[in-house]
Amino acid sequence: MAEARVAVIGGSGFYALEGLTDKREVSCPTPFGDPSDAIMLGTLSGVPIAFLPRHGKGHRLLPSEVPARANIYALKTLGVERIISINAVGSLREEIAPRHLVVPDQLIDRTVAQPSTFFGGGLVAHVSLADPFCPELSRLLSMGARETGAPVHEGGTAVVIEGPAFSTRAESQLHRAWGADLVSMTMLPEAKLAREAGICYAALACVTDYDVWRELDATVSVEMILQNQEWNVENARKAVARTIDPLPVERGCGCASALHDALVTPLDLVPAETRRALAAIIGNASPGGDESDG
Repeated sequence: MAEARVAVIGGSGFYALEGLTDKREVSCPTPFGDPSDAIMLGTLSGVPIAFLPRHGKGHRLLPSEVPARANIYALKTLGVERIISINAVGSLREEIAPRHLVVPDQLIDRTVAQPSTFFGGGLVAHVSLADPFCPELSRLLSMGARETGAPVHEGGTAVVIEGPAFSTRAESQLHRAWGADLVSMTMLPEAKLAREAGICYAALACVTDYDVWRELDATVSVEMILQNQEWNVENARKAVARTIDPLPVERGCGCASALHDALVTPLDLVPAETRRALAAIIGNASPGGDESDG
């Protein structure tokens, strides 16, 4: 039986999910190491929820140190079908101001340090990431965000950089020229891994600053971010609560079948160790989209 249907991954400043009842912490070791922290299980609006602080309690992990594979794998083993990701971001557009909320629909990957796939070790898979966020969950998250009263932008492209340093001015202008609207350090590799795991993934981007593309602005700093963070976190908590309540039990998207036709290697050629490690991810999927006997 699933421990949780929905997970919330909290970003900077979002280290606890208020309103949870029947709370208990669980440790979830995985073949990819331990998650960022213990996972809090509970109930919100009658829905079994898992909460995981991405950077650990007290914000101990750099973006490139977040064990994304362990985080997503652990949530998958708990039965999670949907992930709501909370992310602090910089804005690359005048109209997207600090303290605004954005539910992006596209990503540009500039990360280099972390593994971005569960596969390898003798098993090859190529999932489709044309639309990296779940459209159904993103739509519901946008509706929930609007109920907070904060300005909300539906859609947009986030460029995900490695960090932990902020962008140079040249990089910020380059990202704008690419058509990006936001700059993040954490939406990837999470979105890729969630897709491989067949989990719906949507992000609530909480704008803290204008990055460094506006020449007249002060350079982005931790102090600037913290000034807007408390406001953003409060609205993010409200948005999560208002999104959880109307979630349908059954998913109407195609995220769950992401591995259909994505596996390439015949399973009888995959090393037993790899098959055991990835059992929670591949389930009964097999090359060509057929169902395996195990």
